[in-house]
Amino acid sequence: MTEREKPEKIRCDACPVLCYIAEGRSGACDRYANHAGQLVRLDPLTIIEGAQQKGVKAVPFLQGGEGAEWDGDLLQGSRPFVTAIGAGTTYPDYKPAPFIVSQEVEGVDMVTVVTEGIFSYCGVKVKIDTDRHLGHERAIVRAEGEAIGHVMTSEYGSKMLSLGGVEHLTGGSKKEGRVTCDALLRLCNREAVEVSIDDGATVVIQAGQAPIVNGVAEKLMRVGCGSAAIGMFASQWVDHVDDVIVVDDHITGQLSEHQAGKFLGMQPTGIRINGRRSTPGRYFQVAQPGTGWGGTDVENPLDILKESDPRFARPGIRLFMVSTTGEQSAYFELDEALKPVARPMPEALRASAARIAENCEPSVCSVLFMGGAGGSLRAGVTENPVRLTNSVRQSLAHVSCGGAEAYVWPGGGITVMVDVMDMPSNAFGYVPTPALVAPIEFTMRMEDYAALGGHVKEVRALGDILAREVRRVGQVDPESDPHSRRNFRWGAKP
Repeated sequence: MTEREKPEKIRCDACPVLCYIAEGRSGACDRYANHAGQLVRLDPLTIIEGAQQKGVKAVPFLQGGEGAEWDGDLLQGSRPFVTAIGAGTTYPDYKPAPFIVSQEVEGVDMVTVVTEGIFSYCGVKVKIDTDRHLGHERAIVRAEGEAIGHVMTSEYGSKMLSLGGVEHLTGGSKKEGRVTCDALLRLCNREAVEVSIDDGATVVIQAGQAPIVNGVAEKLMRVGCGSAAIGMFASQWVDHVDDVIVVDDHITGQLSEHQAGKFLGMQPTGIRINGRRSTPGRYFQVAQPGTGWGGTDVENPLDILKESDPRFARPGIRLFMVSTTGEQSAYFELDEALKPVARPMPEALRASAARIAENCEPSVCSVLFMGGAGGSLRAGVTENPVRLTNSVRQSLAHVSCGGAEAYVWPGGGITVMVDVMDMPSNAFGYVPTPALVAPIEFTMRMEDYAALGGHVKEVRALGDILAREVRRVGQVDPESDPHSRRNFRWGAKP
């Protein structure tokens, strides 16, 4: 070969970018490469084996023969399941799915259609178990300074974020789209991502790990709101104190006023709380949201108290104040001026704070991938895409993502949601359009697949697939897979 002669580049048609790839190099997504003039996948096809013995949440299959209903059993440990991880995509749209695999299950011919869908309409829902204030509802969530999502409504003991979506991936600047895609990819592959929330906190999010809020790792999720904590632990306090206040950003509870206290015969103490009284013993808006006691901005719990009511207060009244996780607590007694004064905490109260903490679950981040299976993906399953949608609605076709059972949202289309912790490691990729590449599988009877107009001529026996080089996983492994090449970052050179 002369100096002027160079090996020809080949064109990859796995996504709309249509990269020209030189010999020995990978495309922009780092998922496809040119090997001796042939387009090859760099990620191996992934097969789940032995999931039942490992206790993995995997796709349920039809059991009990023809006419039986889905019974929700986990994947049989003796039977491998071909996932869509590493399968490749259906792009351009006319292609059948990369693998359409037949397998006999309990005497029933089954087919699983696997493909890695290119999801522009996708994002993640993040549940962060913490009492800390992260940001106000609708506040913008940013990564590397770019808007990638927003804060949703809080749930009981948890803060919720909605990240990604087509508006951020394609509706903003190029940088916003790139940063959003990169953040989604890392979150879905269970890597850590640092985000900042406008007028709120900086949070490090990682699926299955405790959130790190403003540099401090969270430990506990609250046992309940202040009122709920009063109800749960009132009987453990009644013999040791005259009043208890459980500080909470949403509902602060006061034992002497609360129905639980009345039921136990507690008398008014004259101790009064700032805030909006809802029902007896329940107060809203006692302070501003923050990272202090009970998710408020309070560092000194006495700041939420008014002057004591002299009609009921008396010197020596014993007051226990505690947060909803038990991590902050203090003990006071009223002096002659009816002012609360800090005193050494009795052991019984110290034990009760520990009991509250014991009843709190560990603080953890949950990441759920959510995406809409669109026309091109469905066309890879059948020549008449609406029939696939109807089959999913009629429970004739079962949807999974990387072998993990997926929740299909009601209404039109096929909108799925799946916990990334239930999926094998490195299950997600991306294409620089930008969009995520996520595995999706459709499993059904062979007769139902034929009836919906499936690509029956493309069906291949499981044995033919197993003969290929595949990645076998026996469990959902949180560790990084050494064989995966899905570690490309925006701007990096392959």
